[in-house]
Amino acid sequence: MLSRRQFTTGLALAGVAAPYVARAQSPIRLRLAHAAAEVHPGHISAVTFKEAVEKLVPGKVNIQIFPNRQLGDDKPNLEATVAGTIDMCSSSGILYPLVTGRPGLDAPQLPFLIKDYDHFGRLATGPAGRALLDDLAGAGLVGLQLTDIGTRNFLSVAKPVKKVADFAGLKTRIVPVPLHKAIWEAVGTAPIGLPYGEVYGALQTKVIDAVEINVSSMLGENLWEVGKHMTLTGHYPWHNVLAINKAKFDSLPKDVQDAMREAGRISTLQTLDYAKKQDFGARDELKKKGVVFYDLEDLNDMKAKMAPLVEQYAKKSPLIEAYVKAAQAG
Repeated sequence: MLSRRQFTTGLALAGVAAPYVARAQSPIRLRLAHAAAEVHPGHISAVTFKEAVEKLVPGKVNIQIFPNRQLGDDKPNLEATVAGTIDMCSSSGILYPLVTGRPGLDAPQLPFLIKDYDHFGRLATGPAGRALLDDLAGAGLVGLQLTDIGTRNFLSVAKPVKKVADFAGLKTRIVPVPLHKAIWEAVGTAPIGLPYGEVYGALQTKVIDAVEINVSSMLGENLWEVGKHMTLTGHYPWHNVLAINKAKFDSLPKDVQDAMREAGRISTLQTLDYAKKQDFGARDELKKKGVVFYDLEDLNDMKAKMAPLVEQYAKKSPLIEAYVKAAQAG
């Protein structure tokens, strides 16, 4: 039988231990925002990352995903992650140089540099891709995942683009960054910078004539309702980067940090597999919705017009130069 002293001491110890146990069992909560619809590979990149982290460190992390522009479009989500008002974001890679001033992530979208999804995967999980993510530390971010959420083609409303000459003068939506402006001016279009969420309305009201886009975005944003002419140019991948605020990452336990890095690698490959299957499989679905697909008859001429940009951008950064060399080596 316990004495009064033993009983009191036991209660005191329990009172100290119980809150500690509760804290140890409470998962770390992180918010991850992105702009894509749930059918889009951009959402799959977030879901597969979340699942991989939570499997690697069971019960330690709870990642809450906010898809479909719930917390904002790509650029505001990225800016909020840099500021630390959102823990994590999954945003278009081309926006990272614009927001952070770090030019490296222009590299994956240099025209006709990447051959296909498998080629992208080798680069993304190799030293050249890892270096692009690591460079974000200088901007207060930790890059965890670099993936391709859909090879880009060309969607036009009024008439099909079958030859390079057909690009001339078309008001074409681009992400308002210098690389995209240079690429689309090279083939004669009139580039217009617009947020992703405004594309549907701009095509519908003829504010723009065309958009360079991927199959997943045509489905996710219902662009097939307003554009029926898709030219299969395959000019570059749409690279997507999942990143976390560096101060938040540095505050996490080491095993969670390691799990997040590994989850980035795992989810990169899972997302690529999904994007590849959707890209080719969904074309039949779009055909049923009235979309007509065309091959560009003089694709080599398009490549020739854009080729100087690869060399020009490689000179801007050792990271870009290394990535270009790795891509050209296969």
